[in-house]
Amino acid sequence: MRLSVQGLVKRFGATTALGGVDLDLAEGEFLTILGPSGSGKTTLLKVVAGFEAPDEGRVRLGEEDVTDAPPRQRDVGMVFQNYALFPHLTVAQNVAFPLEMRHRPKPEIATRVAEALALVELGPLAGRLPRQLSGGQQQRVALARAVVFGPRLLLLDEPFGALDRKLREGLQLEVRRLQRRLGLTTLFITHDQEEALVMSDRIAVMNHGRLEQVGAPAEVYARPATRFVADFLGESNLLEGEARGAAVAVPGFGRVPVAAAAGPATLLLRPEALRLDAEAAGLDCRATGRVVETIFLGLSAKLR
Repeated sequence: MRLSVQGLVKRFGATTALGGVDLDLAEGEFLTILGPSGSGKTTLLKVVAGFEAPDEGRVRLGEEDVTDAPPRQRDVGMVFQNYALFPHLTVAQNVAFPLEMRHRPKPEIATRVAEALALVELGPLAGRLPRQLSGGQQQRVALARAVVFGPRLLLLDEPFGALDRKLREGLQLEVRRLQRRLGLTTLFITHDQEEALVMSDRIAVMNHGRLEQVGAPAEVYARPATRFVADFLGESNLLEGEARGAAVAVPGFGRVPVAAAAGPATLLLRPEALRLDAEAAGLDCRATGRVVETIFLGLSAKLR
């Protein structure tokens, strides 16, 4: 199901949380809203889900305008960071809950619950309570509950934030495989840059209630549209210079070839694009410096 938001504005008193957001998701697309705390990404998700009403703008699912529809009428599945499982219900009962709220026949509920638990490989744990599960297992229960009724849209609100790194990375790939298998249009919220790069068809970088750039992960990383995107996404070295024709002149660094431009410019240098050498004579683009600190990161090291 396609999702379209047009001109969304949301204010809380004197604070504008969404400043006119336009965004379209194709059917089956996995799009990530990436931004720092306070950027408006969770507010956008709440408006799409129906938990908050926009002050301006429209929300459409397919051809249907759902701006004024309550959450229960939008047929949207949602997974929260804190799982939001019912502690007194078993795994199977938690997954069955949205079907029961839709008054589905009991045989259908049993079949769909079994299928959903098989998708997340939790069938043998159907009779357990949430407190008897690990964090990763609880998150998979929440995912099964979100997809069991065949939602038109899947919303993921920083669902891996409470998990350790190894488990988080495994679940990222698991969720992506499941999303592709089901063909679910998915809106994913995170502040984790690596998570966004790994999982997304496209990334929408958000800042102060506005979208700074929307594009494929490789495009947003390699060709940031704004200084904020360049600084926020990935490790970056930003140098101020002057664009003159087909090069940017950076004091102390030399001339760097670029597309034809003129005037003040900011040069983005990714760490992986730099090379350290004891002797750089003869190179047009070089800088002399001293390594003052080495930070060991396992597979790599960071030099300052």
